[in-house]
Amino acid sequence: MFLSIDGGDGVGKSTQLALLKKYLENQGRSVVVCRDPGSSPLGESIREILLRARSSMSISDRSELFLFMAARAQLIEEVIRPALAEGKIVLVDRFLLSTVVYQGYAAGLSPESIWKIGQFAVGSCFPDITFLLDLDPDQAMNRIQRPLDRMELKGSEYHKRVRDGFRSAIKEIPLYFSAKGYLIDAGLPPEEITKKMIEFLPAL
Repeated sequence: MFLSIDGGDGVGKSTQLALLKKYLENQGRSVVVCRDPGSSPLGESIREILLRARSSMSISDRSELFLFMAARAQLIEEVIRPALAEGKIVLVDRFLLSTVVYQGYAAGLSPESIWKIGQFAVGSCFPDITFLLDLDPDQAMNRIQRPLDRMELKGSEYHKRVRDGFRSAIKEIPLYFSAKGYLIDAGLPPEEITKKMIEFLPAL
C-alpha cells in the first residue's frame, strides 16, 4: 500500500506521518517513510536547490517543475518501488499533487499538462490514497517555528492560491490515476486527524 499526506506548508504533515506510521507498525506492518523531493542522494541534492531560501540562483517555473519531477522519478526507482515489492507500506510527505498545485494552480502553468507529465514521470506508481490536510494558510504559516524556505517565503496571496489549488486538484486524481483522495480538516486535534485517516484505510 502506498499512501501520501499532502497540503500547504504548516498544516501538520510531519506530525501525521509520524502518528500514522506508529499506528501501522502497531498493526504489525513494516513502514517506509520518505519525502518528496528527497529520500535519495539525487532527490536531496535537488531539494537543496529548490528550497534554499537565500540562493541567488534564478529558477523558472518550468525548470522548477522538471526538477521536482526528476527528484520524484528517482525516489520511485530507488525507494518506493523496492519497498512496495517487499510488501512494505510506503508513506510519503508530498507527491505529484503538490507539483500540480504549486507549479500549476499557484504559479500559472497548466495543471492538466502537469498531470500528464506526471503520468509519464511516475508511471503506475501513484499513491493508492492521498490525504489532503486543509487549513487557512495564514494560520498554517503561524505554526512554522523555523526559518522559512524559498517556497514558504512567497507570500500570503501565493499561499491562498495554493490552498484553493489543493481543493481543486484533490478532486482531479481519479481523472488521471486509479486512486483516491480525501480532504481532512487540519484544524482538528492531531489524534482526530489520524483517526479520520485510519477510517479511510482498507483492512490491513
